[in-house]
Amino acid sequence: MKMKILAFLGLLHIACSYAFPVAPEKEKEDMQFAQKYLENFYDFKEEKHSLFKSKNLDHMGDKIREMQSFFGLEVTGELNRKTLDMMKQPRCGIPDVQSYSTFPRNPRWKKEHITYRILNYTPDMLQADVDEAIAKAFDLWSSVTPLRFTRIYSGDADIMISFAAGYHGDFYSFDGPGGTLAHAYPPSNGIGGDAHFDEDENWTKFTTYNGYNLFLVAAHELGHSLGLGHSNVFGALMYPIYMAKDTRNFRLPQDDIDGIQALYGPPRESPAIPTEVLPPQEPTEMTPTEVPTEMSPRKEPTEMTPSKRPADCDPHLTFDAITTLRGEILFFKDSYVWRKSPYFSEIEHDTISTFWPSLAAGFDAAYEIDKKDRVTFFKDNQYWAVSGYNIEAGFPKPIQNLGFPRSVRKIDAAVHDQNTKKTYFFVGNKYWSFDENTQSMEKGYPRKIAADFQGIGHTVDAALQKNGHFYFFHGSNQYELDIKTKKLVRVMKSNSWFDCEKY
Repeated sequence: MKMKILAFLGLLHIACSYAFPVAPEKEKEDMQFAQKYLENFYDFKEEKHSLFKSKNLDHMGDKIREMQSFFGLEVTGELNRKTLDMMKQPRCGIPDVQSYSTFPRNPRWKKEHITYRILNYTPDMLQADVDEAIAKAFDLWSSVTPLRFTRIYSGDADIMISFAAGYHGDFYSFDGPGGTLAHAYPPSNGIGGDAHFDEDENWTKFTTYNGYNLFLVAAHELGHSLGLGHSNVFGALMYPIYMAKDTRNFRLPQDDIDGIQALYGPPRESPAIPTEVLPPQEPTEMTPTEVPTEMSPRKEPTEMTPSKRPADCDPHLTFDAITTLRGEILFFKDSYVWRKSPYFSEIEHDTISTFWPSLAAGFDAAYEIDKKDRVTFFKDNQYWAVSGYNIEAGFPKPIQNLGFPRSVRKIDAAVHDQNTKKTYFFVGNKYWSFDENTQSMEKGYPRKIAADFQGIGHTVDAALQKNGHFYFFHGSNQYELDIKTKKLVRVMKSNSWFDCEKY
Protein backbone atom coordinates (compact mmCIF):
# COMPACT_ATOMS: atom_id res chain seq x y z
CA MET A 1 0.00 0.00 0.00
CA LYS A 2 2.82 2.38 0.88
CA MET A 3 4.39 1.88 -2.56
CA LYS A 4 1.10 2.74 -4.24
CA ILE A 5 0.83 5.88 -2.19
CA LEU A 6 4.43 6.78 -3.04
CA ALA A 7 3.77 6.27 -6.72
CA PHE A 8 0.63 8.39 -6.59
CA LEU A 9 2.41 11.15 -4.69
CA GLY A 10 5.28 10.98 -7.12
CA LEU A 11 2.84 12.03 -9.82
CA LEU A 12 2.11 15.09 -7.71
CA HIS A 13 5.78 16.04 -7.92
CA ILE A 14 5.95 16.61 -4.19
CA ALA A 15 9.63 16.76 -3.44
CA CYS A 16 10.22 20.27 -2.09
CA SER A 17 13.90 20.90 -2.67
CA TYR A 18 15.87 24.09 -2.29
CA ALA A 19 18.63 23.94 -4.88
CA PHE A 20 21.86 25.90 -5.03
CA PRO A 21 23.32 24.99 -8.43
CA VAL A 22 26.95 25.80 -9.16
CA ALA A 23 27.25 28.78 -11.52
CA PRO A 24 27.84 27.42 -15.05
CA GLU A 25 30.96 28.63 -16.88
CA LYS A 26 29.94 27.83 -20.43
CA GLU A 27 26.91 28.56 -22.56
CA LYS A 28 26.30 24.85 -23.05
CA GLU A 29 26.20 24.32 -19.30
CA ASP A 30 23.76 27.24 -18.97
CA MET A 31 21.45 25.62 -21.50
CA GLN A 32 21.67 22.22 -19.81
CA PHE A 33 20.97 23.77 -16.44
CA ALA A 34 17.97 25.73 -17.79
CA GLN A 35 16.61 22.62 -19.47
CA LYS A 36 16.80 20.65 -16.23
CA TYR A 37 15.13 23.54 -14.38
CA LEU A 38 12.25 23.67 -16.84
CA GLU A 39 11.86 19.89 -16.68
CA ASN A 40 11.57 20.03 -12.91
CA PHE A 41 9.29 23.02 -12.50
CA TYR A 42 7.51 23.71 -15.82
CA ASP A 43 6.85 20.25 -17.27
CA PHE A 44 9.28 20.67 -20.17
CA LYS A 45 9.82 17.40 -22.03
CA GLU A 46 12.59 17.15 -24.59
CA GLU A 47 11.90 14.91 -27.56
CA LYS A 48 15.26 13.19 -27.44
CA HIS A 49 14.76 11.22 -30.66
CA SER A 50 13.20 14.02 -32.66
CA LEU A 51 14.94 14.95 -35.92
CA PHE A 52 13.71 18.51 -35.56
CA LYS A 53 15.94 20.29 -33.08
CA SER A 54 14.15 23.57 -33.76
CA LYS A 55 10.92 22.02 -32.48
CA ASN A 56 12.57 21.31 -29.12
CA LEU A 57 14.00 24.83 -28.99
CA ASP A 58 10.58 26.36 -29.71
CA HIS A 59 9.01 24.25 -26.96
CA MET A 60 11.77 25.29 -24.56
CA GLY A 61 11.22 28.94 -25.50
CA ASP A 62 7.54 28.57 -24.61
CA LYS A 63 8.48 27.18 -21.20
CA ILE A 64 10.99 30.01 -20.63
CA ARG A 65 8.23 32.50 -21.39
CA GLU A 66 5.96 30.72 -18.92
CA MET A 67 8.66 30.90 -16.25
CA GLN A 68 9.43 34.58 -16.99
CA SER A 69 5.75 35.44 -16.71
CA PHE A 70 5.48 33.66 -13.36
CA PHE A 71 8.35 35.61 -11.81
CA GLY A 72 7.43 38.95 -13.37
CA LEU A 73 10.43 39.08 -15.69
CA GLU A 74 10.42 40.51 -19.19
CA VAL A 75 8.78 37.81 -21.32
CA THR A 76 11.21 37.16 -24.19
CA GLY A 77 11.45 33.38 -24.39
CA GLU A 78 15.23 33.80 -24.35
CA LEU A 79 17.64 32.49 -21.73
CA ASN A 80 19.04 35.88 -20.75
CA ARG A 81 21.07 36.70 -17.66
CA LYS A 82 18.13 37.82 -15.47
CA THR A 83 16.22 34.64 -16.29
CA LEU A 84 19.22 32.44 -15.57
CA ASP A 85 19.92 34.29 -12.30
CA MET A 86 16.34 33.68 -11.19
CA MET A 87 16.69 30.00 -12.04
CA LYS A 88 19.74 29.80 -9.80
CA GLN A 89 17.93 31.11 -6.72
CA PRO A 90 17.40 28.59 -3.88
CA ARG A 91 13.90 27.22 -4.19
CA CYS A 92 11.44 24.44 -3.57
CA GLY A 93 11.15 21.61 -6.06
CA ILE A 94 7.44 21.28 -6.78
CA PRO A 95 6.07 23.02 -9.92
CA ASP A 96 5.23 26.72 -9.89
CA VAL A 97 1.67 28.04 -9.78
CA GLN A 98 -0.14 31.38 -9.71
CA SER A 99 -0.84 33.02 -6.34
CA TYR A 100 -1.38 30.54 -3.51
CA SER A 101 -2.43 27.07 -4.58
CA THR A 102 -3.24 23.64 -3.30
CA PHE A 103 -2.13 20.30 -4.65
CA PRO A 104 -4.20 18.61 -7.39
CA ARG A 105 -7.62 17.49 -6.06
CA ASN A 106 -7.11 19.72 -3.02
CA PRO A 107 -5.86 17.10 -0.53
CA ARG A 108 -6.47 18.21 3.06
CA TRP A 109 -6.75 16.68 6.49
CA LYS A 110 -10.34 15.71 7.26
CA LYS A 111 -9.85 16.47 10.94
CA GLU A 112 -8.70 19.41 13.00
CA HIS A 113 -6.59 17.55 15.56
CA ILE A 114 -3.35 16.48 13.84
CA THR A 115 -0.45 14.66 15.46
CA TYR A 116 3.23 14.88 14.64
CA ARG A 117 6.32 13.01 15.72
CA ILE A 118 10.01 13.93 15.50
CA LEU A 119 11.77 10.66 14.69
CA ASN A 120 15.34 11.85 15.15
CA TYR A 121 17.51 14.95 15.50
CA THR A 122 20.24 16.77 13.64
CA PRO A 123 23.53 17.08 15.55
CA ASP A 124 23.81 20.67 14.25
CA MET A 125 21.40 21.97 16.89
CA LEU A 126 20.39 21.30 20.45
CA GLN A 127 17.42 18.94 20.64
CA ALA A 128 15.46 21.59 22.52
CA ASP A 129 16.09 24.09 19.70
CA VAL A 130 14.88 21.59 17.09
CA ASP A 131 11.74 20.96 19.15
CA GLU A 132 11.16 24.70 19.44
CA ALA A 133 11.66 25.36 15.71
CA ILE A 134 9.19 22.64 14.72
CA ALA A 135 6.61 23.71 17.32
CA LYS A 136 6.86 27.36 16.23
CA ALA A 137 6.41 26.30 12.60
CA PHE A 138 3.19 24.48 13.51
CA ASP A 139 2.04 27.47 15.58
CA LEU A 140 2.20 29.67 12.47
CA TRP A 141 -0.47 27.56 10.81
CA SER A 142 -2.59 26.90 13.91
CA SER A 143 -2.77 30.64 14.65
CA VAL A 144 -4.86 31.26 11.51
CA THR A 145 -6.89 28.03 11.30
CA PRO A 146 -8.94 25.75 13.58
CA LEU A 147 -6.12 23.19 13.38
CA ARG A 148 -4.53 21.87 16.55
CA PHE A 149 -1.21 20.05 16.49
CA THR A 150 -0.09 17.59 19.16
CA ARG A 151 3.32 16.00 19.37
CA ILE A 152 3.55 12.29 20.20
CA TYR A 153 6.67 10.27 21.00
CA SER A 154 5.82 6.78 19.78
CA GLY A 155 3.67 5.07 17.19
CA ASP A 156 2.43 6.53 13.92
CA ALA A 157 1.66 10.24 13.73
CA ASP A 158 -0.12 12.05 10.92
CA ILE A 159 3.06 13.99 10.17
CA MET A 160 6.37 12.18 10.70
CA ILE A 161 9.43 14.44 10.76
CA SER A 162 12.95 13.14 10.24
CA PHE A 163 16.51 14.03 9.26
CA ALA A 164 18.25 11.77 6.78
CA ALA A 165 21.06 11.75 4.22
CA GLY A 166 21.11 10.22 0.75
CA TYR A 167 18.61 7.46 0.11
CA HIS A 168 16.07 7.36 2.94
CA GLY A 169 13.23 5.15 1.83
CA ASP A 170 11.29 7.22 -0.69
CA PHE A 171 11.77 8.08 -4.35
CA TYR A 172 13.55 11.37 -3.63
CA SER A 173 17.08 10.72 -2.36
CA PHE A 174 18.94 13.64 -0.88
CA ASP A 175 22.05 14.74 -2.72
CA GLY A 176 24.58 15.89 -0.15
CA PRO A 177 25.54 19.44 0.90
CA GLY A 178 24.41 22.35 -1.19
CA GLY A 179 21.56 20.73 -3.07
CA THR A 180 18.18 19.57 -1.83
CA LEU A 181 17.35 20.85 1.65
CA ALA A 182 14.06 19.15 2.40
CA HIS A 183 10.83 17.80 0.96
CA ALA A 184 7.33 17.13 2.19
CA TYR A 185 4.24 15.19 1.09
CA PRO A 186 0.64 16.48 0.88
CA PRO A 187 -2.04 15.10 3.24
CA SER A 188 -2.78 11.41 2.76
CA ASN A 189 -2.44 8.08 4.50
CA GLY A 190 0.95 6.46 4.99
CA ILE A 191 3.76 8.79 3.98
CA GLY A 192 1.31 11.62 3.30
CA GLY A 193 2.13 14.73 5.33
CA ASP A 194 5.62 13.53 6.24
CA ALA A 195 8.53 16.00 6.08
CA HIS A 196 12.16 15.02 5.50
CA PHE A 197 15.21 17.25 6.05
CA ASP A 198 18.60 16.63 4.48
CA GLU A 199 21.08 15.83 7.24
CA ASP A 200 24.01 16.76 4.99
CA GLU A 201 22.99 20.42 5.28
CA ASN A 202 23.94 22.68 8.20
CA TRP A 203 20.80 23.45 10.20
CA THR A 204 20.71 26.54 12.41
CA LYS A 205 18.49 28.09 15.05
CA PHE A 206 19.05 31.59 13.74
CA THR A 207 19.28 32.95 10.20
CA THR A 208 22.95 32.93 9.19
CA TYR A 209 24.82 32.84 5.91
CA ASN A 210 26.52 29.53 6.63
CA GLY A 211 23.46 27.38 7.20
CA TYR A 212 19.72 27.08 6.83
CA ASN A 213 17.19 28.31 9.35
CA LEU A 214 15.27 25.21 10.42
CA PHE A 215 12.18 27.18 11.45
CA LEU A 216 11.87 28.86 8.03
CA VAL A 217 12.33 25.65 6.06
CA ALA A 218 10.07 23.66 8.40
CA ALA A 219 7.30 26.27 8.21
CA HIS A 220 7.40 26.10 4.40
CA GLU A 221 7.47 22.31 4.34
CA LEU A 222 4.59 22.01 6.80
CA GLY A 223 2.57 24.21 4.48
CA HIS A 224 2.94 21.39 1.96
CA SER A 225 2.13 18.84 4.68
CA LEU A 226 -1.17 20.65 5.18
CA GLY A 227 -2.02 20.75 1.48
CA LEU A 228 -0.60 24.01 0.14
CA GLY A 229 1.37 24.21 -3.08
CA HIS A 230 3.43 27.22 -4.15
CA SER A 231 2.61 30.89 -4.55
CA ASN A 232 4.01 33.44 -7.00
CA VAL A 233 3.54 36.26 -4.47
CA PHE A 234 7.02 37.51 -3.59
CA GLY A 235 7.58 37.36 0.16
CA ALA A 236 4.96 34.69 0.81
CA LEU A 237 6.16 31.79 2.91
CA MET A 238 5.05 29.42 0.13
CA TYR A 239 6.93 31.37 -2.57
CA PRO A 240 9.15 28.87 -4.44
CA ILE A 241 12.42 30.69 -3.71
CA TYR A 242 14.02 30.13 -0.31
CA MET A 243 14.88 33.49 1.24
CA ALA A 244 16.75 33.94 4.51
CA LYS A 245 14.95 36.44 6.71
CA ASP A 246 14.73 37.65 10.29
CA THR A 247 12.44 35.25 12.13
CA ARG A 248 11.90 37.35 15.24
CA ASN A 249 8.19 37.95 15.70
CA PHE A 250 7.59 36.27 12.33
CA ARG A 251 3.99 36.29 11.09
CA LEU A 252 2.37 34.56 8.14
CA PRO A 253 1.98 36.83 5.10
CA GLN A 254 -1.60 37.39 3.96
CA ASP A 255 -1.25 35.24 0.84
CA ASP A 256 -0.36 32.22 2.97
CA ILE A 257 -3.27 32.96 5.31
CA ASP A 258 -5.64 33.13 2.33
CA GLY A 259 -4.31 29.81 1.05
CA ILE A 260 -4.53 27.82 4.26
CA GLN A 261 -7.95 29.27 5.15
CA ALA A 262 -9.23 28.24 1.73
CA LEU A 263 -8.58 24.68 2.91
CA TYR A 264 -9.50 24.82 6.60
CA GLY A 265 -11.29 28.09 7.24
CA PRO A 266 -10.44 30.76 9.85
CA PRO A 267 -9.84 29.98 13.53
CA ARG A 268 -12.71 29.67 15.96
CA GLU A 269 -13.88 32.74 17.82
CA SER A 270 -11.84 31.69 20.83
CA PRO A 271 -8.06 32.25 20.64
CA ALA A 272 -6.10 29.65 18.71
CA ILE A 273 -4.91 26.74 20.82
CA PRO A 274 -1.11 26.57 20.73
CA THR A 275 0.72 23.50 19.58
CA GLU A 276 0.49 20.89 22.33
CA VAL A 277 3.50 18.85 23.28
CA LEU A 278 2.64 15.76 25.27
CA PRO A 279 5.18 14.45 27.78
CA PRO A 280 7.42 11.65 26.53
CA GLN A 281 5.72 8.27 26.59
CA GLU A 282 7.60 5.15 27.58
CA PRO A 283 6.88 2.15 25.32
CA THR A 284 5.04 -0.63 27.10
CA GLU A 285 7.03 -3.29 25.30
CA MET A 286 9.90 -3.45 22.86
CA THR A 287 10.83 -6.54 20.92
CA PRO A 288 14.34 -6.99 19.42
CA THR A 289 13.03 -5.91 16.01
CA GLU A 290 11.68 -2.62 17.32
CA VAL A 291 14.83 -0.53 17.21
CA PRO A 292 14.04 3.07 18.14
CA THR A 293 15.03 5.63 15.50
CA GLU A 294 14.56 8.71 17.63
CA MET A 295 16.70 10.13 20.39
CA SER A 296 15.06 10.29 23.79
CA PRO A 297 13.28 13.62 24.27
CA ARG A 298 14.61 15.85 27.00
CA LYS A 299 12.42 16.15 30.04
CA GLU A 300 12.02 19.71 31.20
CA PRO A 301 12.43 20.07 34.97
CA THR A 302 9.20 20.91 36.75
CA GLU A 303 11.09 22.89 39.34
CA MET A 304 14.52 24.48 39.43
CA THR A 305 16.28 24.69 42.76
CA PRO A 306 19.04 27.19 43.57
CA SER A 307 21.59 24.42 43.05
CA LYS A 308 20.42 24.27 39.41
CA ARG A 309 20.84 28.01 38.80
CA PRO A 310 21.71 28.63 35.13
CA ALA A 311 25.08 30.10 34.20
CA ASP A 312 23.37 33.43 33.39
CA CYS A 313 22.57 33.90 37.04
CA ASP A 314 25.96 33.13 38.53
CA PRO A 315 26.57 36.19 40.74
CA HIS A 316 30.23 36.11 39.70
CA LEU A 317 29.48 36.22 35.95
CA THR A 318 31.70 38.59 33.96
CA PHE A 319 31.61 39.68 30.32
CA ASP A 320 34.28 40.32 27.70
CA ALA A 321 32.23 42.74 25.60
CA ILE A 322 28.67 44.05 25.26
CA THR A 323 26.89 45.80 22.40
CA THR A 324 23.47 46.47 20.98
CA LEU A 325 22.46 44.99 17.61
CA ARG A 326 19.23 46.01 15.89
CA GLY A 327 17.40 46.53 19.16
CA GLU A 328 18.86 43.54 20.98
CA ILE A 329 21.64 43.53 23.57
CA LEU A 330 24.45 41.02 23.03
CA PHE A 331 26.64 39.90 25.94
CA PHE A 332 29.89 38.13 24.99
CA LYS A 333 31.93 35.74 27.09
CA ASP A 334 34.67 33.59 25.56
CA SER A 335 33.05 31.80 22.57
CA TYR A 336 29.46 32.40 23.72
CA VAL A 337 26.86 35.12 23.29
CA TRP A 338 23.70 35.90 25.28
CA ARG A 339 20.90 37.70 23.41
CA LYS A 340 18.45 39.91 25.28
CA SER A 341 15.72 40.78 22.81
CA PRO A 342 12.64 42.99 23.10
CA TYR A 343 10.88 40.31 21.04
CA PHE A 344 11.43 37.40 23.45
CA SER A 345 11.00 37.13 27.20
CA GLU A 346 13.75 34.56 27.61
CA ILE A 347 17.48 35.16 27.27
CA GLU A 348 18.80 33.18 24.30
CA HIS A 349 22.24 31.58 24.21
CA ASP A 350 24.42 30.56 21.32
CA THR A 351 27.98 30.43 20.10
CA ILE A 352 29.57 33.41 18.39
CA SER A 353 30.39 31.20 15.41
CA THR A 354 26.67 30.71 14.79
CA PHE A 355 26.41 34.36 13.80
CA TRP A 356 29.90 35.14 12.51
CA PRO A 357 31.74 31.91 11.64
CA SER A 358 34.86 33.67 10.37
CA LEU A 359 35.31 35.79 13.51
CA ALA A 360 37.55 34.49 16.24
CA ALA A 361 35.80 34.16 19.59
CA GLY A 362 36.79 36.11 22.67
CA PHE A 363 36.08 39.74 21.70
CA ASP A 364 37.73 42.49 23.72
CA ALA A 365 35.21 45.21 22.90
CA ALA A 366 32.24 46.02 20.66
CA TYR A 367 29.87 48.89 19.91
CA GLU A 368 27.00 49.68 17.52
CA ILE A 369 26.14 52.74 15.48
CA ASP A 370 22.51 51.91 14.80
CA LYS A 371 21.93 54.58 12.16
CA LYS A 372 24.66 52.96 10.09
CA ASP A 373 23.46 49.46 10.97
CA ARG A 374 27.05 48.65 11.89
CA VAL A 375 28.71 46.91 14.82
CA THR A 376 32.46 47.09 15.30
CA PHE A 377 34.25 44.24 17.07
CA PHE A 378 37.75 44.39 18.57
CA LYS A 379 40.11 41.54 19.30
CA ASP A 380 43.76 42.13 20.14
CA ASN A 381 45.13 44.77 17.75
CA GLN A 382 42.48 44.32 15.02
CA TYR A 383 38.87 45.31 14.42
CA TRP A 384 36.01 44.20 12.17
CA ALA A 385 32.96 46.10 10.89
CA VAL A 386 29.81 43.99 10.69
CA SER A 387 26.45 44.84 9.18
CA GLY A 388 23.91 42.54 10.76
CA TYR A 389 25.46 39.11 10.23
CA ASN A 390 27.74 40.07 7.32
CA ILE A 391 31.36 41.12 7.74
CA GLU A 392 32.13 44.15 5.61
CA ALA A 393 34.80 43.85 2.93
CA GLY A 394 38.36 44.90 3.75
CA PHE A 395 38.35 43.76 7.37
CA PRO A 396 40.03 43.12 9.73
CA LYS A 397 42.06 46.30 10.02
CA PRO A 398 44.69 47.32 12.59
CA ILE A 399 43.40 49.49 15.43
CA GLN A 400 46.14 52.01 14.59
CA ASN A 401 43.96 52.98 11.60
CA LEU A 402 41.63 54.60 14.14
CA GLY A 403 44.45 56.76 15.51
CA PHE A 404 45.77 54.69 18.38
CA PRO A 405 49.54 54.81 19.05
CA ARG A 406 51.59 51.67 18.50
CA SER A 407 51.86 51.24 22.28
CA VAL A 408 48.15 50.30 22.44
CA ARG A 409 47.94 46.57 21.78
CA LYS A 410 44.24 45.98 22.60
CA ILE A 411 41.01 47.76 23.55
CA ASP A 412 39.38 46.93 26.89
CA ALA A 413 35.93 48.33 26.09
CA ALA A 414 34.10 50.68 23.74
CA VAL A 415 30.78 52.56 23.86
CA HIS A 416 29.09 54.92 21.43
CA ASP A 417 27.30 58.08 22.61
CA GLN A 418 24.35 58.54 20.27
CA ASN A 419 23.86 62.15 21.38
CA THR A 420 27.37 63.44 20.69
CA LYS A 421 28.25 60.95 17.91
CA LYS A 422 31.44 60.20 19.83
CA THR A 423 32.78 56.73 20.62
CA TYR A 424 34.79 56.23 23.80
CA PHE A 425 37.56 53.63 23.86
CA PHE A 426 38.85 52.42 27.22
CA VAL A 427 42.42 51.16 27.65
CA GLY A 428 43.76 50.58 31.15
CA ASN A 429 42.92 53.61 33.31
CA LYS A 430 42.60 55.95 30.30
CA TYR A 431 40.14 56.55 27.50
CA TRP A 432 40.11 58.06 24.00
CA SER A 433 37.29 59.94 22.25
CA PHE A 434 36.70 59.14 18.56
CA ASP A 435 34.60 61.46 16.37
CA GLU A 436 32.47 59.24 14.13
CA ASN A 437 31.62 62.17 11.82
CA THR A 438 35.25 63.03 11.02
CA GLN A 439 36.51 59.48 11.60
CA SER A 440 39.37 60.78 13.74
CA MET A 441 40.54 60.83 17.35
CA GLU A 442 39.80 64.03 19.20
CA LYS A 443 42.66 66.16 20.45
CA GLY A 444 43.49 66.22 24.15
CA TYR A 445 43.16 62.45 24.59
CA PRO A 446 43.78 60.05 26.23
CA ARG A 447 42.37 61.25 29.55
CA LYS A 448 42.00 59.52 32.90
CA ILE A 449 38.75 57.55 33.15
CA ALA A 450 38.26 58.53 36.80
CA ALA A 451 38.51 62.23 35.95
CA ASP A 452 35.48 62.24 33.64
CA PHE A 453 33.36 59.26 34.71
CA GLN A 454 32.34 59.44 38.37
CA GLY A 455 33.00 56.32 40.39
CA ILE A 456 34.97 54.50 37.68
CA GLY A 457 38.40 54.30 39.26
CA HIS A 458 39.43 51.05 37.63
CA THR A 459 39.70 49.31 34.29
CA VAL A 460 36.54 48.73 32.23
CA ASP A 461 35.81 45.21 30.96
CA ALA A 462 32.78 46.14 28.83
CA ALA A 463 30.54 49.14 28.24
CA LEU A 464 27.02 49.83 27.01
CA GLN A 465 24.87 52.88 26.27
CA LYS A 466 21.15 52.26 26.76
CA ASN A 467 18.08 54.25 27.81
CA GLY A 468 19.95 57.47 28.56
CA HIS A 469 22.66 55.82 30.67
CA PHE A 470 26.16 54.46 30.36
CA TYR A 471 26.84 51.05 31.89
CA PHE A 472 30.44 50.19 32.74
CA PHE A 473 31.25 46.61 33.67
CA HIS A 474 34.13 45.66 35.94
CA GLY A 475 34.32 42.09 37.17
CA SER A 476 30.89 40.95 38.36
CA ASN A 477 29.65 44.52 38.92
CA GLN A 478 28.23 47.14 36.60
CA TYR A 479 28.11 50.88 37.18
CA GLU A 480 25.20 52.93 35.86
CA LEU A 481 26.02 56.56 35.00
CA ASP A 482 23.83 59.37 33.68
CA ILE A 483 24.82 59.88 30.04
CA LYS A 484 24.80 63.70 30.24
CA THR A 485 26.40 64.36 33.61
CA LYS A 486 28.50 61.16 33.69
CA LYS A 487 27.64 60.90 37.38
CA LEU A 488 27.20 57.55 39.11
CA VAL A 489 23.57 56.52 39.63
CA ARG A 490 23.90 53.03 41.11
CA VAL A 491 25.98 49.85 41.22
CA MET A 492 24.47 46.47 40.27
CA LYS A 493 25.55 42.94 39.45
CA SER A 494 26.72 42.39 35.88
CA ASN A 495 23.90 39.93 35.21
CA SER A 496 21.13 42.24 36.45
CA TRP A 497 19.86 42.40 32.84
CA PHE A 498 18.80 38.78 33.24
CA ASP A 499 15.74 37.53 35.10
CA CYS A 500 17.53 35.97 38.05
CA GLU A 501 15.28 36.99 40.96
CA LYS A 502 13.51 33.61 40.95
CA TYR A 503 16.79 31.89 41.68
